[in-house]
This record gives sequence, structure tokens and C-alpha cells, in this order.
Amino acid sequence: MKLGKHIFGVGLMTGISRIFGFVRDMLIARVLGAGRMSDIFLAAFKLPNLFRDLLGEGALSAIFIPMYADSRRDESFARNVFSWLMVVLLVITLVFEIFMPIVVWGLAPGFADVPGKMEMTVIVARIMFFYVIFVCASAFLSAVLNAFSRFVLAAFMPVLLNIMLIGALLFSAHLGASDTVLYIMAGTVVVSGIVQCLVLWSRIRRKHFGLRLVVPQWTPGIKTMFKRLGVSIVGNGFYQITIIIGTLVASFESGAVSWLYYSDRIVQLPFAMIGLAVGTVLMSSISNALAAKNMRSVYIQQNSSMRQSMMLIMPCVAGLFVLAEPIIRYLFEYGAWTAESTHAVAIAIMIQVFVLPAMLISQIYSKTLYASQDVKTPVKTSMISLAIASVIYVGLFKFVGYLAIPIGVVFSGYVKNYLLGRACRRRELVHIDARTIRAIVVFGMLSALMGAGLWFVPITGPIYLGLAIIGFGIIYLPIAFLLNKKI
Repeated sequence: MKLGKHIFGVGLMTGISRIFGFVRDMLIARVLGAGRMSDIFLAAFKLPNLFRDLLGEGALSAIFIPMYADSRRDESFARNVFSWLMVVLLVITLVFEIFMPIVVWGLAPGFADVPGKMEMTVIVARIMFFYVIFVCASAFLSAVLNAFSRFVLAAFMPVLLNIMLIGALLFSAHLGASDTVLYIMAGTVVVSGIVQCLVLWSRIRRKHFGLRLVVPQWTPGIKTMFKRLGVSIVGNGFYQITIIIGTLVASFESGAVSWLYYSDRIVQLPFAMIGLAVGTVLMSSISNALAAKNMRSVYIQQNSSMRQSMMLIMPCVAGLFVLAEPIIRYLFEYGAWTAESTHAVAIAIMIQVFVLPAMLISQIYSKTLYASQDVKTPVKTSMISLAIASVIYVGLFKFVGYLAIPIGVVFSGYVKNYLLGRACRRRELVHIDARTIRAIVVFGMLSALMGAGLWFVPITGPIYLGLAIIGFGIIYLPIAFLLNKKI
């Protein structure tokens, strides 16, 4: 497998998706502002995204791909897993449609303080929750394509959601900030899920792969998968609960749900383009290397991925810390968006951005453990680190308000990174060589130096912001690339 080629392809598609995502968020900020309307949409949208991570791109994919590789890509196993997934999703959807008022109250109890806000969130969430069926099905279809080293189309799928939401927002802009806009956007989310499923299914059928719905059978392979899935869901569920706790805590400060959403979107951009791309590709390549008992190949892939990804993530940390406020101002401060919101989001970014290196290295560790079919260790480490995050959220909120959430994210991120690394080293699943350590130190120092210089560059408009970012890259990348070769 051409590791660098696939990482670049996934990273590029993810970057395109995030660009469209920023356009979408700019339109959300302009049409809905950062108050009641955006709080309703973002809180409702969080529910299907939680289940996408829990049953789709999270636990199921990490367990399915190694087992699928071990089964030598048995089509009957894939069909059976897919059919069981659909049954589970239908049951979950029915339950949540019935109990949605309780779910929304548990997610954002602070909404009850604003007349009509809770009721509207329940309606929008009920419409949007049907997206769970289609987005989780799309995640499974993507996992099948990834197992065949077909990464790009799956990585492109989120673009469809963003393009369709952009269209809905442009149409809604003529309606004004009314509740009708929320209905249009909720319906668009569901339709986008259907489109994603159809596109991926069509690609798989063209590959002459016999994936279809069948009567689910309780086989030994399915039994093993569900045991591992159950353990993994505990860990992933704990992560989702921590997100819910963060939203719950933030809901008691007006606008905080939206502030944290936008800050997280900015911080997640470099991680998605670099960290998630590395993790997606390593999941398949390390699974194959471990199946062949080729540990030398595993170590080479880990060190190469770590050096290249840290070379790119370090300047992102420095750049986002220095340019947080102008980035938010020139991206979102239009229409209903205020200067207060800009400052609030920027402060959150300046704190949360420091978790990026830990997130990236943790991605390599966790994918290695999942590829070795060790599900319990990532779950245990997640539970410990996320419990710490929840305590920080609740404990610091009365002192620093919504900033307790990014502080908790950073602290727990490094705890998780340490625990995962220790587990990998004990099992001899990872070996970070001296060259990689030297490279990380050098990239960090170079990024800090250039960030300090960038601090004194006057940013008086979006053009100057763009020039500052481009200039930073033009100076940093050649130096870092040369140093990476020489170290």
C-alpha cells in the first residue's frame, strides 16, 4: 500500500469537505446568528452525529476492518454485519423518536429557560434523527471500501452533506430567521444521508461486491464482533456522554453551545486533514502488517506517519493560537454574529489548540491497538481520560464559565495519549525511534519561533490574514521538509 499517497488523498478530500463546512458555518452564522436558532439546530444535529461516531465511524469500523481482513474479505460476513446494523439502527431510531423530549431535556436542560426553545429543538431533532440510519449505513459502506484500499470516495462523502446544507441555507436566507429555516435544514440533512448511501452502494456494486441486506444470522463471527462492539461502545459511549456533559454545562451560559461548536470546528480542521487521514489509512495497512506478523513494517509506518504528521500539525498549533481572533472575525462576524461571539470563540480556540499534538499521536496508538484486535485497552484509557475531562467541566465552570470545556479537552487529551502509548509499548506494538523524537522537538521549536514572529504582523483585513497564513506556510514548509530529511 502506498501509505503517503492514500494519506494525501484522504487528507485532501477531508480538507475540501472542511472548506465547504466553513462556508456552511459562515452561512449558519449569517442566517441564524449565535443564539436561539443556532443553538436549536446545533443541539439537534449533535444527536445523529453522536450515533454516527458511536455505531458508524467509531466502534463498528475499528472492529469490522481487522475482522474482515482476518476473514479474507468474506462477503457473507460483511452482508451479515450490514444486516444486523440496519436492525439495530431501526430499533434505536424508533426508541429515540418516542422519547425525544426526554433526550433533548437531558442534552440541553438550559433550553427550558427560554420559552418555546425546548419544544422546537424536540421537533427538529425528531426530523433529523432519521439521518442516523443513513449516515451509519454510509460509514459501514465506507469501511468496506477502505478494506479494499479505496479511501477517497468515502472521504468525499461529507462534502455532499455540506453542499446540500449550503444550498438550503442560501434558499433559507430569503425567508429570514424564522422557524421554517430549521425545518428546511433538518430535512436537508436526512436527504443528504440518503444520497451518500446511494453513491457508496453504487460504487460497491460496480466493484462486483455482493453486499446486500439478508436475514441476520447469529454466527460465531457475529457473536465475537458483538462482544468486542459492546466493549468498544462502552468506551465510545463514555466519550459521547462526556460531549453531552460539555453541552449540558455550556447550555447554562447563553451562546456558549454555539461558541464551543465553532471553536471546535476550527481546531478540528487540521486534525481532520492530518490526524484522521493518518488513522484511516493506518487502520488497514497496520491490520495487514500485523496479520503477516511483520512488526518491522508496523514500526516503519508508525514512525514515518508520526514525523510527517507532526511536521504539519505543529505550525497549525502556533498559527491558530496567534491568528484565532482574526480568523473568527473574518470568517463569521457578519449579519447576526457579534464581536462578543468572535472574542469568546477565539479564546476557546487558543486553549483547545494545544491538544492537537496529543490527539494526533493518540490516533496512531489507538489504531495500532484496534488493528491488533485489542478493544479493551482503548476503552479503558478513554474512560479514565474522559472521566477526568467531565470532572474539569463541572468543577471549573463556576470559575471560568464555558472555557472549562476546552481546558478539560486539553488536559484529558494528554492523559489519554500517555495511557495509550504506555499500553502499546508494554505489548511491543510501537517503537518510536530517536529520529522521530528529534524531529518532533525541532518542528515544535521552529513553529513556536515562527508563531512568535507572526504575533507582530498586523492583520487588518481578510486579504492580510490570507497573506499571513500563506507566508507562514511558504517559509515554514521548506525549512521543515529539509530538516526532516537531515535529522
